[in-house]
Amino acid sequence: MSTNKLARDGGTPAIREPLPGGGCGIELIGEEEIAAVTEVLRGKKLFRFGVGTECTELEAEIAAWLGTGHVLFLSTGTAALVCALSGMGIGPGDEVIVPGYTYIATAAAVVAVGAVPVIAEIDDSLGLDPADVRAKITPYTRAIIPVHMQGVPCRLQELRQLADEKGLLLLEDSCQAVGASYRGKKVGTWGHAGAWSLNYYKAITCGEGGAVFTDDPVIIERAQFQSDPALPMWKGNTEWLTPPFSRECYRGNEVTAAIARVQLRKLPRILDHCRALKRELLSLLDTPQHYVRQHVDDPDGELGISFAMIAHTPELACRMSELLLAEGLTIGSAYNSGFPDRHIYRYWDSILNKHGATPAGYPWRDPAYHGKVEYSPEMCPHTLDLLSRALRLSIHLNLTSDHIAQIAEAINKVDAGM
Repeated sequence: MSTNKLARDGGTPAIREPLPGGGCGIELIGEEEIAAVTEVLRGKKLFRFGVGTECTELEAEIAAWLGTGHVLFLSTGTAALVCALSGMGIGPGDEVIVPGYTYIATAAAVVAVGAVPVIAEIDDSLGLDPADVRAKITPYTRAIIPVHMQGVPCRLQELRQLADEKGLLLLEDSCQAVGASYRGKKVGTWGHAGAWSLNYYKAITCGEGGAVFTDDPVIIERAQFQSDPALPMWKGNTEWLTPPFSRECYRGNEVTAAIARVQLRKLPRILDHCRALKRELLSLLDTPQHYVRQHVDDPDGELGISFAMIAHTPELACRMSELLLAEGLTIGSAYNSGFPDRHIYRYWDSILNKHGATPAGYPWRDPAYHGKVEYSPEMCPHTLDLLSRALRLSIHLNLTSDHIAQIAEAINKVDAGM
C-alpha cells in the first residue's frame, strides 16, 4: 500500500504497476466474430439486399434493443448523421446547432447536406448547454444535435423540451454512447432520430459502421434514399411515402454487419463491467477539494466508460495532472497546447474558415442561406475553459477492481496533498 506522502515528494506511488490500456468491444473480438465472418464469406452473399441478410437481421436486432421502429445500417457513424439529417429534410438555407465539444464529423455532416453548423457552448455535463442553445436559435434554425460524449448523456430532457417549444428537430449523436440510456429510455430515442457509430473505438465495433434509427417512417425512407442512389432499382415496385431522390452511397455491408451482430450480443457484458467499475470508483473517491465531478444527469444510464473531474482552475488541472503522473496515472486536460483534438471546435479548421469543397464556398454562400453565422477560435470561451480544466480517464474491459482502487487512491492522495 502507498503512504499519504506524494510520490513527487518521495512517497510510494499509488499505482504500483503500469495500468493496462484497452477498449471495450474490440477487446472481445474472438472466435464468434471470426466464425460469423467466415460463414458470410463461404456463403458468398456479400450484398446487403435480399431476404434474411446480415444487414437486415442486424437492423431488426438493433431496433429490438432500442425499442424503436426503424433502423438503417450504414458504412460509418458519420454516414448515419448525414442520412438522419437528410431524412429530416435538412438542407440549404438551414442552420443546425452543434456543441463545441464533439468530433468534427458532427459539424461535417451538417455541411454535407448543405446546411450551416452553428456552434454552441457546453456545460458541466460536457454536453450541449441548453441556455446557450436557446441563445443561438435564429429564424433559420431547423435542428439541434446533442452529443453524448464519452458515454455520458447530456441534459437531454431540457434539450428535447426546448426543441419542442421552438418547433425544432432533435437529432441525437449517440455515436459515443452506444447502449446508454437516459431516464428509462435508450439514448438516441429521445430525439426525432438518433445515430450510432460502430467504429474501432466505440463501445461495440465492427471496425467501421453506423446506424440511423427513428420511429418516423418518412425520416427512415429519406435516409435510405440518401444512403443509396439506386435504391428504387433494388427495391423494385415499392410504394414510396415520398418521391425518391439520389445522393451518395453509404450502404452497410454483410461482413461488418455479421461482426456487429455478434458484438451487439456482447454489449450487456461490456455495460455490466464498465458500469460496475465506474460505480466502484465513485464510491472510493473522497469529497473533492480541488475539483468537481462532471455532472451526470442519469448515473444509472451512462455507459461507465469514462470519468471526468473538472479542476477549479486550469492551473490546478495542470498541477493535478503532473502529480497524478508521478503517482502512475497518466491523465491530462482535454484542452491544452498539445494535440489538436478534433473533438474540440477550435481545431475544426475547415469549419471555422468556411472552406467548402469548391471555391463557391457552399454551404455558407449558398443563395438559399440568409443567415450570418460567424466563427472564431475563441467563440465558445466557456467550452474552452471547461475543457482546459477537465481531466478525463477511460474505463475499459482490461481494468479490474484492483486497478480502480489504485486509481481512486492516486486521485484522493493528490487532491488531499496539493
